[in-house]
Amino acid sequence: MRNRFPGTCVTCSVRVESGAGFVVKESGRWRTHCADHEPRPAPPARGGHTGWHTTDLAGFDTETSSPDPATAFLVSAAVVDLDGGRRTWLVDPGEKEIPAGAVAVHGISTERARAEGRPATECIEEITATLAGHLDGGRGLVVFNAPYDLTLLDAERRRHGLSPLSEALGGPVEPVVDPLVIDRGLEPFRRGKRTLSALCEYYGVALTDAHTAVGDAAAALALAVEIGARHPEAAALTLPELHRRQVEWAGEFARRRQEWLDREKPDHGTVVDGTWP
Repeated sequence: MRNRFPGTCVTCSVRVESGAGFVVKESGRWRTHCADHEPRPAPPARGGHTGWHTTDLAGFDTETSSPDPATAFLVSAAVVDLDGGRRTWLVDPGEKEIPAGAVAVHGISTERARAEGRPATECIEEITATLAGHLDGGRGLVVFNAPYDLTLLDAERRRHGLSPLSEALGGPVEPVVDPLVIDRGLEPFRRGKRTLSALCEYYGVALTDAHTAVGDAAAALALAVEIGARHPEAAALTLPELHRRQVEWAGEFARRRQEWLDREKPDHGTVVDGTWP
């Protein structure tokens, strides 16, 4: 993050004025770097320990019509496991048109979805049953940026006259493993983007078929495994403990983000929601 106070670059010894460089926590100490010598972050080394990342996880992802989960409709979804198994759904939008902006992201046109897709209610019920079957055994469900996909699925159920997601699952959606929230919690001050593609690059995970439900679900699953393998302190948590910790991490991130916006952009008018999942 940017240095709030003047300092000296640990690499070249040049004076770094306030806001002109960066501070990075290294070996428990904050060190100042000039703009030319900002260190490239690297994840911890991979370990051979066991933990939730070595259990029977499954990944879930959706492709939709818009970034707003409360109003978007489902276009496709996938659930994948560590053995290569997968279930996929393509949804017939009926009279609705998939916006051009969404088509540009995931490549599924209205014409294709109508021709190849199945009724939304059938898909939504099958997706819910698949998630319930996995979670019933106490197994972790990996969802990158979980509030989006789970809010969307709940909203879609209600729109189609179905019971709320928590009721259909027989309780709260848990345990959820969200690589985005875990990474923010473990390395909160690392600079750079935290999109799925950016985190896959950081942790050395292959992302193929990006912006398809299958590709993103598989990448999120592999990313969760890699984070657990590189952070033994997080891997030592049980899945219920990890779920609760993510609730805390999401709240902490929202508070930090809100404080930054209030300080740096007083007229932003944004309320950062820390609800998870």
